[in-house]
Amino acid sequence: MEHLNVSQISHSFGDQPVLKDISFSLDHGEFVSVLGPSGSGKSTLFSLVGGLLQPHSGDILLEGESIVGKSGSISYTPQTPSLFPWRTILGNVLLGQEISGEKNSEKALEMLERAGLSSYEHAYPHELSGGMKQRVSFIRSVLSPQSLILLDEPFSALDEFTRTDMQKWLLSMWEEHQRSILFVTHNIEEALFLSDRIIILSPRPATVQKEIRVPFSRPRDEELLLTEDFLELKKDIYHEMRLSHV
Repeated sequence: MEHLNVSQISHSFGDQPVLKDISFSLDHGEFVSVLGPSGSGKSTLFSLVGGLLQPHSGDILLEGESIVGKSGSISYTPQTPSLFPWRTILGNVLLGQEISGEKNSEKALEMLERAGLSSYEHAYPHELSGGMKQRVSFIRSVLSPQSLILLDEPFSALDEFTRTDMQKWLLSMWEEHQRSILFVTHNIEEALFLSDRIIILSPRPATVQKEIRVPFSRPRDEELLLTEDFLELKKDIYHEMRLSHV
């Protein structure tokens, strides 16, 4: 059985259609990116999968059960870290576990150490850089009990080198814990570097324009970004997305 199945989802805001008959699936432990131009409805799709909005038509199944309009079924990391400023870093990381009643401070401290944040567990969010806050946000998602993590352009505000470091760190954490990840981005290179598959959305009203299986083996290193095969596939995806704007 597929982990997540999005079936013929359509949604509008007033008389403005945003998504039209969107269908795709996600297998257990798979990393899938949703790639599309700004304003194509990627974040709206996430709000639908997360239960914050209800689609005008279609269904969303998690482990075969409909989660339409049901919040709390997935773990969500937004574009900004959304950490509580009055809670310590450890307190923020443990939030999802506290809500579910499964608090495990030892595991949280271990993951903070892996992320290079072992000396910051008693610090507060304002004392951390942007990249450090995103690591905290992702660790909170991994420690939450939900089996599916949605990541909504979490590295878009970071500089290029910090972004690459965060991508490598994210892959190392994902490969260790093998959670299913649905990742939204408008960055072709990022989608290629991280994903098993890429779902390309058209401009509004968004449809699934194309689905691409990424051929590169894992684990992946940043040297991949400069290889001929990587650059050729990046160019192909660019032209595919460019065609929809003509």
